[in-house]
Amino acid sequence: MKRKITLKQIARELDVSISTVSKALKDSKEISKDTRQKIQAFAKLYNYRPNNIALSLKNRKTKTIGVIIPEIVHHFFAKVISGIEQVANARGYNVIIGLSNESFDKEVINIETLVNGSIDGFIMSVAKETLQQQDYHHLIETINQGIPIVMFDRVVNDILCDKIIVDDTEGAKAAVNRLIESGCKRILLLTTKDYVNVGKLRTLGYIEALHEHKIEADPQLIIKAKDTHSSDKEIDSLEREIEKTFEKNNDIDGVFAVNELYAVTAMKVARKKGIKIPEDLQVVSFSDGVLSKHSFPSLTTVDQHGTEIGETAANLLIDKLDEIEDEESFTTKIIKTSLIERDSTK
Repeated sequence: MKRKITLKQIARELDVSISTVSKALKDSKEISKDTRQKIQAFAKLYNYRPNNIALSLKNRKTKTIGVIIPEIVHHFFAKVISGIEQVANARGYNVIIGLSNESFDKEVINIETLVNGSIDGFIMSVAKETLQQQDYHHLIETINQGIPIVMFDRVVNDILCDKIIVDDTEGAKAAVNRLIESGCKRILLLTTKDYVNVGKLRTLGYIEALHEHKIEADPQLIIKAKDTHSSDKEIDSLEREIEKTFEKNNDIDGVFAVNELYAVTAMKVARKKGIKIPEDLQVVSFSDGVLSKHSFPSLTTVDQHGTEIGETAANLLIDKLDEIEDEESFTTKIIKTSLIERDSTK
C-alpha cells in the first residue's frame, strides 16, 4: 500500500509552509497560481487525502472510538472490550461496538456506518472472511481518509497502522512443551485454516516444539477446521473428524487446541470413548475463557491477557488522536502469554 503523504511532508518536499500547502489545496487566491498548481499536482501524484481527524481536532472532534470485533460471545473479545472501555472512559472517550460476525460484508458495513457517524478512529480484529478473501480496500480507504486504525489479534501485515498482537508462536510452544514434558509423544493439533494468521502462528509453535524435542510432526495428527463462525454445524463436523482421528490413531496421548471450544470438543469425544483426562489424554488450549474454567475437567490454557491488549490498543489510538504533529509512525506491540495450569494436564 502506498504510504499516505501528509501536509507537513508536502510542505517539506516543496520548501513552503504548511499554511501555504493548506491554502493551495483549497485553491485560495492568496497563493500564486503557479504555486497552487505545483502543490496540487504534487498532492495528486502522491494520493494526498485531507486528514479529517486533524481538520476537526479543535471544534468537531467526536471523542468516540469505534470497535469492530468478529464475535461478541467469545470471552477473549469481551476482555479486550473491557480493557478498551476502561482506558477510553478514563481519557474522556466513548466507545461504540460493531459486530462483523466473521463476515466481510458486515465488516465493511460496520466501518462505513461508523465513519458516517463521525468516529474518530477504530480498534478492530479482522473477520475471518476478510482474511480469506484478502480484500482490504475498506481498511485502506478508511486510513486514507485520515481515520486511524489499531488492529489487534488478527492483523493484516500489509496495512500501515498500529497493531497489538499476542506472541502466538511462543505461547503455542509453551503449551506443547508442557504436554511433552509431562510425557506426551503423540499430540493432536486442532487448528484453523492457514488464512487465519493466529491459527497459522500457533501451528508453527506446535511444530517447533515437536522439532526441538526431536518428535516428527505427523500430518495425521493435524486437523485444520473450517471455521468461519464456529456454528453448531461446523463444531459437529469437527467432532466427527476428531472421532475418526482417534479411531485411526489410538496412541494419541495429548491434544493442543488453538482455542478452548476446539479443546472442549476433543474432551467430549474422549469421554465418549472412555478415555480418561488427564490420566490417558492431556489437553491444553489457547484462550482462557469461561469454558476453560467450567469444563470437566477444568482446562489448562494459554492466557492471552485480553484486558491488557484492550488497554494497550486504546492508549495507542487515543495517543494518535491527541497528537498535534501530523506525522505518521506505526508500532507493533507484542503481548506475552502465560500458561494457566488446571486439571486437564498432569
